[in-house]
Amino acid sequence: MKAEKSKSAEAQMLIRKPVAEVFNAFIDPDVTTQFWFTKSTGKLETGKQVTWAWGMYGVSSPVVATVIKENELITIDWGSPATTVDFNFKPMEDDATYVEIQHYGFNKTGEELIAAIKDSTGGFTTVLDGLKAWLEHGINLNLIADKFPKGK
Repeated sequence: MKAEKSKSAEAQMLIRKPVAEVFNAFIDPDVTTQFWFTKSTGKLETGKQVTWAWGMYGVSSPVVATVIKENELITIDWGSPATTVDFNFKPMEDDATYVEIQHYGFNKTGEELIAAIKDSTGGFTTVLDGLKAWLEHGINLNLIADKFPKGK
């Protein structure tokens, strides 16, 4: 069954780096850990399951890349029960890249669905903000760790 994309979270950002570099930032955990999760069991490869972990929260999630089109698209099944995330990469002028993320396939309805979409939209916006800071300026802003600080 194809997941319904109309009930989705979306985030987007212009990153002033070439598309190959931005695309790789989501494939290679040595880069991704600088702005998103803290550990991965490996690089994204089509059909291979990896586990992403956020050490500061003591949580992890299974991830399977179902589609990888170099410098264009990464589609993953994420979590359990799995939802789908599309990362689209569009080359722009001046060696910049426009990244669009769409997260869909939620198994919720009503207020729970609205809450899941809001949470995902905020989370992926934070991911893109961290990506921009890391790739453009070499700064790890600790955005993910600071989103839900201890004692909040």
